Amino acid sequence: MARIKQLSERLSNQIAAGEVIERPAAVVKELLENSLDAASDRIDIDVENGGIKLIKVRDNGLGISEADLHLTLHRHATSKIASIEDLDSIATLGFRGEALASMASVARLTLSSNDNAKEQVGWKIEAEGAAIKSAATPIPQPMGTTVTVRDLFFNTPGRRKFLRTQRTEYQRIEDVVKKFSLSFFNVSFNLTHNGKLVRNYPAAKSKQDQQRRVAAVFGATFIENSIYVEDDRNGLGLCGWIGMPSFTRSQTDYQYFFVNGRIIRDKLISHAIRQAYHDVIYHGRQPVFALFLDMNPQQVDVNVHPTKQEVRFRDQRTVHDFIHSAIHQALAGVTPAGSIASISVDEHYSVGGNSTPTAQQSAMPFATQSERHQIEEQIKSYGALHPSGEYTTAEASAGDGDETPPLGYAIAQLHGTFILAENEQGLVIVDMHAAHERITYERMKSACDADGITSQPMLVPITMRVSEKDADCAAQQIDSFTSLGFELQRISTESIAIRKIPAILKDVDIEQLVRDVLADVAEYGSSERVEQHRDEILSTMACHGSVRANRALTIAEMNGLLRAVETTERSGQCNHGRPTWTLQSLAELDTLFLRGQ
Repeated sequence: MARIKQLSERLSNQIAAGEVIERPAAVVKELLENSLDAASDRIDIDVENGGIKLIKVRDNGLGISEADLHLTLHRHATSKIASIEDLDSIATLGFRGEALASMASVARLTLSSNDNAKEQVGWKIEAEGAAIKSAATPIPQPMGTTVTVRDLFFNTPGRRKFLRTQRTEYQRIEDVVKKFSLSFFNVSFNLTHNGKLVRNYPAAKSKQDQQRRVAAVFGATFIENSIYVEDDRNGLGLCGWIGMPSFTRSQTDYQYFFVNGRIIRDKLISHAIRQAYHDVIYHGRQPVFALFLDMNPQQVDVNVHPTKQEVRFRDQRTVHDFIHSAIHQALAGVTPAGSIASISVDEHYSVGGNSTPTAQQSAMPFATQSERHQIEEQIKSYGALHPSGEYTTAEASAGDGDETPPLGYAIAQLHGTFILAENEQGLVIVDMHAAHERITYERMKSACDADGITSQPMLVPITMRVSEKDADCAAQQIDSFTSLGFELQRISTESIAIRKIPAILKDVDIEQLVRDVLADVAEYGSSERVEQHRDEILSTMACHGSVRANRALTIAEMNGLLRAVETTERSGQCNHGRPTWTLQSLAELDTLFLRGQ
C-alpha cells in the first residue's frame, strides 16, 4: 500500500470542487449566494454556451476591500463565521468559504470589487487552475462585485465530458435563477444568455408585484388557481402559495420550499405537505407550491450537506406538524364562494401546458346484502347525511334569499348523474355522487374526531419481534401510541406486546401497521397511518352510502346538496381526488355558440 502523504492545495481544491461545483448551474448558485449575502438589490447574470464558456455575475452589494481580495481565493476564508458558536446560528446563505477557491481550481476566474460607494475604482485579481496570476490591480468598478468564470473544467476534461448539452446546462442555470427570484422578492435579477436578455425579474416590493413574479415563474394560471397561506405560531412562520387540489402536475418540478431564504429539498417537509393534500388530490398527481418558512436560525442546522440543499431541524415534530396544519387548514377553507370567480375548466390539471386525461373514479367492489346492511348501520352511527330527509327543507328551495349562492340554484338533473345549476357567472355542473361522497365523508370524520380514537383490548396480546431501536421507540413514545389507540408494552430488548388497538382498525394487518407506525414515529416524531387507515374505511363507507347514479332527486334535494357542498370542507374534490363541480361561464358559453363574433 502507498505511503500516506499530504495532498497538494491544488488537488485538495479540485476535490472540493467536485463536491461544490458539479456543473455551471452550481457556479451560478454559489455566486448568487455571495451576492445576496453582500446585501445586493440588483444582480446581473451573463452566461455563454450554457455557462461552459462564460459565467459573469455582477452585483451592487457591499463589495470587498483590496486587503481582503486575495483571501477570497483561499479555502475556508470567510467573513461570515468566526467561531464554532457561529455554526449554531447561521443566517447567511454561504459560510464555508470554499466556493471561489473551488471555482478557481477548475476554471479561469477574474474577481473585481469595490467597497467604497464614493469611488468608481475597484481592485481586480485573477486566478487560473487555483494559481493566483498576479497581485490586485486597480480597475474601473462601481460599488459591488463582479466575478467572471471562463472555460469551466478546462483543466479537468474528465469532469467536462460529463456535462450535458449547452441547452440543458442553460436550463439548469435558469432554474437556479428562478428559485432565487422567488426567495428574494426585493432583489432585481437579470439573466442574459449568449448576449440576449432571457429573464428579467424587477424587484417586487408589494404583494401584487410578488404575485407577478410568482406568475412569471409558475405561469399566470397558477396564481389564478392557488391559495395564499400565511400562518405564524410558536416561533415558526409559513407563507406562500399552494396550488388548488385540482391544479397539479405529474412531476415534483414545481415544488419550491425555502427555509430562511434557502431553497431546500427535505423529506420531512415533503411528507408534511403530502399528508396535508391527503384525500383531496387525484392519484399520482403532485401538488404545486412556493412556500417560505421562517424560523430561528438556532433551530435549524444548514451545515449537513456540501451544497447546503438539505437541513436538519432540531425539533422535527414541531416543524412537521406546523407545516401540515397550516396547509391542511388552508385547503379546508377553500369554498365554492372563493373559487367560483377564478376557476377555469381548461386549467384543472395544467401548469405550463402540461395536462392529464380526464379523471376516472375507481369502481367500488360489489357488496353483498349483509355487507350493505352493515355499512348502512355504520353510516347511521356516524350521523351521515341522507338526502331524502335532509334536503327537503324550505331553505333549500330555489328563490329563497336575495343573493344567489356560489353554486346557484338547481334547474335540472342530467342522466341521473349530474346536477345542472344556474348562478350569476353561468352554468354550474355538479357530480352529485362525488359531491355527496365528500359531504358524507367529512361528516363521518368529524364524528370520529369528536369521539376520539376508541381502543379495543386484545383478547390475546400479540407478541412481536422488532429491532432494539423500534423497541426503544415503543417504550419512549408511550403517549404518542396511546393517542393513536395502541397500548404497547416492551417485554424484552427486541420484542414488544400489543395489548390494545384502535377499534375501527380491528380487521387490518395489525403487526404491519404497528411496524409502519413505529417507523413513522422514529422518523418524523408522529404518524398519520392510523388516521389514514381510518379514513380509507370511512371513505369506502361514504362511497357506498352516497347517492348513486340514476337516483332521481327533487329540485329541493338538489338545492340542499348544493348548499351542503358550499359549507363542507374540501368539497371541491371527492374522496378520490376527482372534481365535484365545474363552471361554464357565460363568456365560455358565448364562445361555444359564436355569440358576439
